[in-house]
Amino acid sequence: MKIGIVCYPTFGGSGVVATELGMALAKRGHHVHFITYKQPVRLDFISNDIHFHEVFVEEYPLFHFQPYELALSSKMVEVVQMYNLEILHVHYAIPHAYAAYMAKKMLKEKGIDVKVVTTLHGTDITLVGSHPNYKTAVEFSINNSDVVTTVSESLKNDTLRLFKIKKEIKVIHNFIDFEKYPEIKSPECQRNNIANEDERIITHISNLRPVKRAYDVIDIFYKIQKEIPAKLLLVGEGPDREIIERQVKELGILDKVLFLGNSNEVNKLLCYSDLFLLPSETESFGLAALEAMAARTPVISTNSGGLPEVNINSVTGFLSNVGDTDEMAKNGIFILKDVDRLQQFKQNALEQAKRFSLENVLPTYKEIYRQAVANCC
Repeated sequence: MKIGIVCYPTFGGSGVVATELGMALAKRGHHVHFITYKQPVRLDFISNDIHFHEVFVEEYPLFHFQPYELALSSKMVEVVQMYNLEILHVHYAIPHAYAAYMAKKMLKEKGIDVKVVTTLHGTDITLVGSHPNYKTAVEFSINNSDVVTTVSESLKNDTLRLFKIKKEIKVIHNFIDFEKYPEIKSPECQRNNIANEDERIITHISNLRPVKRAYDVIDIFYKIQKEIPAKLLLVGEGPDREIIERQVKELGILDKVLFLGNSNEVNKLLCYSDLFLLPSETESFGLAALEAMAARTPVISTNSGGLPEVNINSVTGFLSNVGDTDEMAKNGIFILKDVDRLQQFKQNALEQAKRFSLENVLPTYKEIYRQAVANCC
């Protein structure tokens, strides 16, 4: 099958999932074409079956904001025609679903019926897509896609609540490629590179936007480290980094916090970890939590959005109300304080993560592609 994948090529969850999906499809003999403004950060797989097509937006003084969606639509049309693509799988509603609709209409006039699969990932629906300036276009784009998927039941419910959707929405959870996760005893996973023997390693990974509540991460860690020797690994970049750097300095724990910036090797960093913190305001799914669990790391998270579909309370970690850092710290200490208890939580996290393995999820995507193409006439 010949598939075009359109995504944001960044460290965010939607771009990561889209890229991992494309690489997995290519490994299984499908022809995959990434269409975006730069090479996706997770695209590290070289193959005759993977192609990258860069979308260029010409600078023109008339435009205050350059019309990326027009350039993207035109590039989709060009790539579909040149490579006879059967599917355009667009990740994130804005502007990808709308651009795909325009490409589909242009191709229709040329006698080409490409199928559009739209996957909704979260803030494209709950924060941005529901804004009055975008809502009508997003709703239209969703309803005119051939197939619509969301990454959690929670996001499906939000989509149906916020928009007048006429299409069936299929839930296909995010997934993990376990081949990329080193064993705990692997030479790649040397804890003494990060912490002393008696210290626990706590991790947070995000784009450090306000919705991630990174300041809560620091608060939780501060309370934990007062009772248990620990180090905190902070992976990611974003607008809240300066805020939390000041917070760390004011709390006097600068020597216990490692700011690691963006990384393409979160799987290797997570193999060090004993506990993962995700106190987000909302998460459509919580891919970072799943990545942690795949590395045998229990999760302390909020109970918002799709997180309860991933993190099972009192089994793989704990769920708390947004902002309840006292309870989150208490639960973190409970897990970390007893070695046997920690190992049980680690094993539970791994077993739960296996439910979301690539092998379990990929066939569902392949089936919706097959059905979409079969319904072409």
